[in-house]
Amino acid sequence: MGVIVRQRDGARRGMNAVLSERHTRVAALLMMLVPMAAEAQSQPQAAPADQSPQGNWSAVTRNSGPAANQPNVALAAVLMEDGQPIDQGVIWHVFRENAGLDGKRQLLSQHKEALPRLKLEPGEYMINAAFGRATLTRKILVEDGKPLREIFNLNAGGLRIKAILAGGEPAPDRSVVFDVLNQERDQSGNRIKVISAARPGLIMRLNAGAYQVVSTYGDANARVRADVTVEAGKLTEATLSQSGAKVTFKLVGREGGEALADVTWSIISIVATKSETVKEVAGALPTHILAAGRYAVLAKRQGRTFRAEFNAKSGEATVVEVVAR
Repeated sequence: MGVIVRQRDGARRGMNAVLSERHTRVAALLMMLVPMAAEAQSQPQAAPADQSPQGNWSAVTRNSGPAANQPNVALAAVLMEDGQPIDQGVIWHVFRENAGLDGKRQLLSQHKEALPRLKLEPGEYMINAAFGRATLTRKILVEDGKPLREIFNLNAGGLRIKAILAGGEPAPDRSVVFDVLNQERDQSGNRIKVISAARPGLIMRLNAGAYQVVSTYGDANARVRADVTVEAGKLTEATLSQSGAKVTFKLVGREGGEALADVTWSIISIVATKSETVKEVAGALPTHILAAGRYAVLAKRQGRTFRAEFNAKSGEATVVEVVAR
């Protein structure tokens, strides 16, 4: 099946998936984000005048009243430059700036309020803001007697993916999961996975950038891949077209007979001269969704192995009988 990418100008590109991207301002589409209510700044209370007793005494004024405990750092996060502060779903971590002997920074506190107001001693700190998979870590400097307000621009947007079958109908509930990979690569050269096993229809919060979506239909090898771009402050919506063959396996004593129990199965994809094990499972009547192609299946029971070959055709349901003889 070809892949069609639909855009506003009608251009088409790609293979194995159908993508339709719609970008709107976050104020319209990310319903979880609303403008932050104005924060009233509370004024420190004046400390009462010290009354020194008569005689050879000296008076020392200590800043230990209510004013000493007033928050001096206010934090906020936005999706884009000049964006509205995010008022829910942000998690903050406060670390010491200097790493310890183990090379790790000490975690001082965690805050699940989207707009926290903190009391921090003078010094340098590393602050991490996380909104879904969109994160930003930055150093701040707290100075004595100087209130600080820091706004973290996450440069992030949303991604929502839907899945349909080849005929255009929605994929069955809980039959499709998505993995999202960014452009960074690990030591083996593989792209790094940032989200695993996401379900269709959910909004995934990501830093702006290019990503690859790997969609798996069923639990075997019916997969499609598509490249998407997430823009700051916008929601990207993509629709992926899935295809596969529903195949049920049964080991029988004779053709048309009842399925035998206590069987382990190996499903092997045959491509030219190469073969690859797609799935291993135990059961009398296992059912899996496979990518179109040619396969061999091995049924093992009571120390004996039986083999059969078959073709899987997209959109078709097939029962593969393996005769134990």
